[in-house]
Amino acid sequence: MVNSVRRLFPQDGYYAAGFLGLLLAASAVASGAADSAVSGTVTDPRGKIVALAKVRLIHLSDSTVQEGSTDAQGRYAFESLEPGDYLLSVDLSGFASVNREIVLIPGQTNTVDLQFSRIAEQNESVTVVADVSQANIFSPDPAQRVFIRQETLDANPGRPGMPISIPGAPVESPAGGIKPPQYFVPGVAGDHGEPIAQFFQIGRYLFPNNLPANAHGNGYADPNILIPIAIESVQTDGGAFNVLEGNNSVHAAMIFGLRDRLDPLVRLTADYRDMNLVAGWSPADPGIKEWIGVEASFGNGFLDRLEHRKQFKANISRSLSLEKHDLALYGIGYSGFSYLPGLSPIKARVPGDTYDWRQKEEASSGIVIATDLWHLTSTRELQFSGYFRTYSLDVRPNFGDGLIRQSEFRTATAQSVDYLERLRPDLSLLAGFEFRREAPRKLNLDRFDETAGIFRPATSNDLTLHFYSPYASLDGALTPYLHYNVGLRRDEVSFNNRDRLQPAQSFDIHQGVSSPKGTISLLPPESLWVPSVALSYGHAFHVNDPRIGTTALRETTAVSKARSYQLVLKKSIAKTDFKATLAHVTTAQQLARIDNDTGLQQDQGPGLVRSMTLSARRYFAYGSLQASFARADARDRINGEPTPEAPRLIWDVLATIDRLPFRLKARGEYEYAGRKPLGNGFNAVPVKEFRGAVLRSFENNGMDIGINFLLTQGYAGQTLETLALPGESGPFERIAGFPLKSYVTVSWTYRFGRAGRP
Repeated sequence: MVNSVRRLFPQDGYYAAGFLGLLLAASAVASGAADSAVSGTVTDPRGKIVALAKVRLIHLSDSTVQEGSTDAQGRYAFESLEPGDYLLSVDLSGFASVNREIVLIPGQTNTVDLQFSRIAEQNESVTVVADVSQANIFSPDPAQRVFIRQETLDANPGRPGMPISIPGAPVESPAGGIKPPQYFVPGVAGDHGEPIAQFFQIGRYLFPNNLPANAHGNGYADPNILIPIAIESVQTDGGAFNVLEGNNSVHAAMIFGLRDRLDPLVRLTADYRDMNLVAGWSPADPGIKEWIGVEASFGNGFLDRLEHRKQFKANISRSLSLEKHDLALYGIGYSGFSYLPGLSPIKARVPGDTYDWRQKEEASSGIVIATDLWHLTSTRELQFSGYFRTYSLDVRPNFGDGLIRQSEFRTATAQSVDYLERLRPDLSLLAGFEFRREAPRKLNLDRFDETAGIFRPATSNDLTLHFYSPYASLDGALTPYLHYNVGLRRDEVSFNNRDRLQPAQSFDIHQGVSSPKGTISLLPPESLWVPSVALSYGHAFHVNDPRIGTTALRETTAVSKARSYQLVLKKSIAKTDFKATLAHVTTAQQLARIDNDTGLQQDQGPGLVRSMTLSARRYFAYGSLQASFARADARDRINGEPTPEAPRLIWDVLATIDRLPFRLKARGEYEYAGRKPLGNGFNAVPVKEFRGAVLRSFENNGMDIGINFLLTQGYAGQTLETLALPGESGPFERIAGFPLKSYVTVSWTYRFGRAGRP
């Protein structure tokens, strides 16, 4: 398989051009047929049908408008539509308007049900301008992008890792097993707890998924606990321009939007070494927003070192409306165990594909999230949210300095209150407060004594982290085409570090951070040739890891600050969406990187990251095509040296074809992450991945059979390690990584209740 992959990637340029040409040709062939349609039902706050409501559909690429009304059964329908982005709205006297941005899939009738959530005050009105959905009080960053799951691929179907692939945001993994990869963005190193925030959206609440002071590195995030079928969309943005996003959102923030309901289904994905089983259920009544999903995964991976991996997940969601309250509950349970192949020298034969056969990892987590959105009046809303989380970890790697064990058990709780008031149709106020407590206990680093055959403690800490965070923002329009958002977030951060081995190293520290944020956007009508332009500026911060080797922290700082600038230009030309993003981020002295061998923090700053991202997206009658190109430069501002492990070049091409002969559908994505400097004159090798799926539906879309594949070349998690292999005279510095392997899997999906339905 590896040799066949190498034949597929003879030279980067030739393959890139050929692959892009193939996708363009396929999309061009597909562009000559079927239109899309959208239909649904409109109901009132109590779930009763609403007749004679005015329904409007705006095509965002050219601002064309279609209008209609619901019939006696509350139904509406628009047919013969071009695929693409639309804004769907419904109005009725006495109710507040409902607006939703949707993506119409080629050749399909897309079902979108709408429900009025509250009674409107007299004289209330709604004004819609071009692209207004990309700039509002909850999503002020105009660079924000929404990727619908129907267009994207599971990152590793049937295997541990990211639950979904995000075009233009590759993943980085330093090991196999259950340890999840980490998304990274241009100019930011991957995996080591980098300042990239991650959220799950429950109702309107953003649950922060990062783990400060984690054994894997500060700010570590694990989306592996989500079941892929639960994800409806993924949003990515700069992270520094929204008052709702706090710690870790220096370079980017990624938000997983979750579904209200699931089609009852069972899905089996398997090959000769791995198996994955997923099941989901929702009540038959479409008005009940509730679902349960479970997943079990077993496998050995593709390296000689058998992983003996076992993973179990359960996700539960419930949403309901009670008079003036919208309630949302979400629960997560996760448990995983695996032996780790781990990092090994690249381009070298390592017996058993592992540096140490004893490497393994075990992790578990339980999360309960609740939010209550209270509609006080038609213009005022109050939201109460909170969560409770447990997390435990026992990981035993060997990075060349002997077998170590990193372990912890933590509890985390948070409570937040948000108040929203629409002061005028063109002006809104958001104010809130969040309290969060993280309590990692027995955060240990132990070293294995080969002579005695036992682990001996090297460091041990009990930590308590408190975050007190008030924030406020104003969002409005100076004219119908000039939008602004300004805000301020204040974070009071407290550390309590109790050193269990050396009590004299214990300390308490407190620091406050003020983060002003602002965006101004010019949103001209699509009929003009002028692109939409947005300029943003914001402060952000990243909490330093207070665990071990941090006595200097008492004399310096508890957080690392950053300033972010961003310019975004967007325009639709010939039914193709084009966007350019220029970003400039300066960071203070970074102490968040954790050395794999010693567990000590590493000084990685102050730094400067400059990046440019270009993207284009086009919907055709039978599919879609999108591509992105990103170039970044990341350097130490003092000595001018490149930041180790920060990628310099990323490009991505994603294509979908929904109508092929024999009723086949295809998805394909090619991703390239260029060389990155590792320090001391070493440069990592590029990573190339081509993942895809070919699907065939049966029984009126009640059953799918698919083939999923990954063709890849390179190594994940490339870093510098001092390693010695058998037969060598001694250890020396070399590039280590986790070898990527190509694979093919078969999937079978059955949707209960759909089979045989006309």
